Amino acid sequence: MKKIINDPETVVQDALRGMQAAHSDLLTVHHDPAVVVRADAPVRGKVAIISGGGSGHEPLHGGFVGRGMLDAACPGAVFTSPTPDQVLDAVARTDGGAGALLIVKNYTGDVLNFETAGEMAESEVRSVVIDDDVAVKDSLYTAGRRGVGGTVLLEKIVGAAADRGADLAACEALASRVIGSVRSMGLALSACTVPHVGSPSFELADDEMEIGIGIHGEPGRQRVPAGSATEMVTALLDPILEDLPFASGDRVLLFTNSMGGTPLIELYLAHGIAEQLLADRGITVERRLVGPYITSLEMQGMSLTLLKLDDEMVELWDAPVHTPALRWGV
Repeated sequence: MKKIINDPETVVQDALRGMQAAHSDLLTVHHDPAVVVRADAPVRGKVAIISGGGSGHEPLHGGFVGRGMLDAACPGAVFTSPTPDQVLDAVARTDGGAGALLIVKNYTGDVLNFETAGEMAESEVRSVVIDDDVAVKDSLYTAGRRGVGGTVLLEKIVGAAADRGADLAACEALASRVIGSVRSMGLALSACTVPHVGSPSFELADDEMEIGIGIHGEPGRQRVPAGSATEMVTALLDPILEDLPFASGDRVLLFTNSMGGTPLIELYLAHGIAEQLLADRGITVERRLVGPYITSLEMQGMSLTLLKLDDEMVELWDAPVHTPALRWGV
């Protein structure tokens, strides 16, 4: 195993110290328990938007802390859920008097720990669970579908609404609408290596690819010969389109994501193919996001996410955001 780390047991703490050094104007990192909070928190009268999960998916979630997105993120150990005390601390540090909305990816540990924290919090707390992965119904980590790339879009749109003054009930309702309108699927050309494990999470031959992988290094639902870029994009896009379903005349946001080890030259190539395939079906891509925004350490691969848009979602997506990983309109 070759990684730029000192000690596999302290990799998250060490990375958080570096994150604080790099972005002290945007966020503050607290270490006991580990919580990343926007620098101006708490914002009076504003609903706090809080998320989190295992580390190893950077920039998710800490990279999205800041104006127009998250008020706090709770980083667990690599691919391990954050604890209830982290979530409680995040709520306490960001509660501006309007309550908190917890955005939870559908993994058993995340759901249980965020739910426990919500029940213990003194503030008014509500939560939503995102389950946008069409690859599996159940997995080792979930009951039901996993929460994956749609989480990034959800955090941006709901974060913008909260910054504009939407109350807790409105933020919750908007989040539920986004969750009902977004679908994702991913593939891998290579596995990732968790630092404290020291070996790849699964083995792939040079001529194989794994379709339907998860973001914790889980293998997918199908192992097939590695095909062309067009074949790869089609293998992801077809199940997504059939699931909601998406249809001619729909307006969408297309998010083409690197799983961590895929260079942008390949990602842009894939994105262009996806845009053309959607145009051929009469689906209009109105907004786009391309890059490594929800990763699985150094896994080589990609995921596609489609969000069916309405006017409000477009307006909130375009609203100003200023975080370490996303910035526009400021």
